[in-house]
Amino acid sequence: MPIYQAPLRDYQFILSELLNIYQQTDLKGFDEIDPELTDAILQGVADFTTDIMLPLNASGDLEGCQLEKGKVITPKGFKAAYQQYIDDGWATLTCDPEYGGQGLPEVIGTFATEMKTATNMAFAMYPGLTHGAYSAIHVHGSDKLKQKYLEKLVSGEWTGTMNLTESHAGTDLALLRTKAKPLGDDKFAISGEKIFISSGDHDLAENIIHLVLAKLPDAPDGVKGISLFAVPKFMVNDDGSLGEANTLSATALEHKMGIHGNSTCVMLFDGAVGELVGAPHQGLKAMFTMMNQARLGVGIQGLGVSDIAYQNALVYAKERIQGRALSGVKQADQAADPILVHGDVRRMLLSQKSFNEGTRALMGQQALWLDQAERHTDPVKAKQASALAALFTPIVKGFVTDQGFKACVDAQQIYGGHGYINEWGMEQFVRDIRIAMIYEGTNGVQALDLVGRKLLSDKGATLSLWSDMVKQFIGEHSTNDAMKPYIAGLMDAAGDLEKATGFIAKSAATNPDMIGAASMPYMQLFGISALAWMWARIAATSLKAIEAGTDEQAFYQAKLNTASFYMNYWGCKTRSLRKQVEMSSAEIAAFDEAEF
Repeated sequence: MPIYQAPLRDYQFILSELLNIYQQTDLKGFDEIDPELTDAILQGVADFTTDIMLPLNASGDLEGCQLEKGKVITPKGFKAAYQQYIDDGWATLTCDPEYGGQGLPEVIGTFATEMKTATNMAFAMYPGLTHGAYSAIHVHGSDKLKQKYLEKLVSGEWTGTMNLTESHAGTDLALLRTKAKPLGDDKFAISGEKIFISSGDHDLAENIIHLVLAKLPDAPDGVKGISLFAVPKFMVNDDGSLGEANTLSATALEHKMGIHGNSTCVMLFDGAVGELVGAPHQGLKAMFTMMNQARLGVGIQGLGVSDIAYQNALVYAKERIQGRALSGVKQADQAADPILVHGDVRRMLLSQKSFNEGTRALMGQQALWLDQAERHTDPVKAKQASALAALFTPIVKGFVTDQGFKACVDAQQIYGGHGYINEWGMEQFVRDIRIAMIYEGTNGVQALDLVGRKLLSDKGATLSLWSDMVKQFIGEHSTNDAMKPYIAGLMDAAGDLEKATGFIAKSAATNPDMIGAASMPYMQLFGISALAWMWARIAATSLKAIEAGTDEQAFYQAKLNTASFYMNYWGCKTRSLRKQVEMSSAEIAAFDEAEF
């Protein structure tokens, strides 16, 4: 069985030193947290995920979910593990205390989610979708709806889903056909079929609250006519008890490449009773609250599974002996040297390590922006943080899952033939994480969102806000000789990003098709530049610790060495990606359909 070591020291470094969360005095509620509390919480999550969730990962994959007489049965051990999960209070971490939550910052909850995802991605999806449903109702629901559903969703006693996709309507939600018929008394009859519904039915909780996109009879055409409804599996009585079953069901389980332990269902709503979430015809606004939460969660999946794959590949590379080092025998007492001596194995491992640690810092920054958007006492700074989080959402979802999948493939490659064999666990990681590049908006859609909506819609104002932060950092550290290698790498990446941005903005003015043609290499360029920013900040923080004197010299020196590798290995890719944007986008847009 694969092993897992929660990166608790890295969490401490990011929270205390890199992001300085304990000095965020302008954020409501941050004065109630301290390193001791945070360490205790993350240690508790680490214990639960390593001891309870990880042992169920392989067995859950092999057994999968079963649909029996219209009810979904999860793999052995899942139900007991989920009961312990809610008994221990892990579902409540970042939720509103008014409804039983602990009110912790998202920046702490993000790292808890990483550990859950790393140890058992399929299991982690059940509470992950529930938190998204909680968020949508918490932000957009009426007081009546909040009182009805939130306490049980927060505790985890009830779970949640989101129902968007139909067989003919995936990304293009304007095409959906699910109908909502008014019944009076603020109730609606929901009828239609949804597919690919993660956690759509299961035996973990006594009720499931489905958030369903549907159209009212008077709905205008297109996405402006979509409404969102809360549709419970079992009706909820006025006193909070459960009533009769609603007229909805899971009619099939999807046969999937991975995440077998999660129930991906075809859901049929046959006049099921639901209640409106938010205003009529404003369903996408409410659903995007849930989807943006989910997109952060999917990005964390890309990181979490990449990290556990890396950890196991590193152990294997140290133990597996094959051949001799080109520079001479390293372990004469053995018949061969460990494969860690071989250059290409080291390249793959360093690529994974630098991606994982840089991405973990970026995820912390993204979560902190979300906290600032919600909690900052200065509304101007809250608005800026919200804009930055929106700008980076396609990066944390699209770029991170693209590269996280590639990192898992590299980890599998290190195992050689054993990586293709089930019992080593690596092939499951590759199968599981592949979906992260597809759901919650394919990564092509994320790239198009980044360029078409986030970059061009505000004429680059939010990008300029971030660029100013990067330039300020460069200015503050450019005279420090020890920082020069990292500043040089960041400047190169930022320069390529700036040139590519200008090229797209100019080209799109005369040929909008260039936006789509250039969007994917641009997103990758942006992502590598964003991690360069994080690694430069990590280097500055590590140098500061070393200069101040530390008992953990090896920890900080490893950060500096990894930052150097990142700038030299990943950083040089920005030039080729910029060239892709500039040289091939016009050909992509203009290529004759008959010649494909």
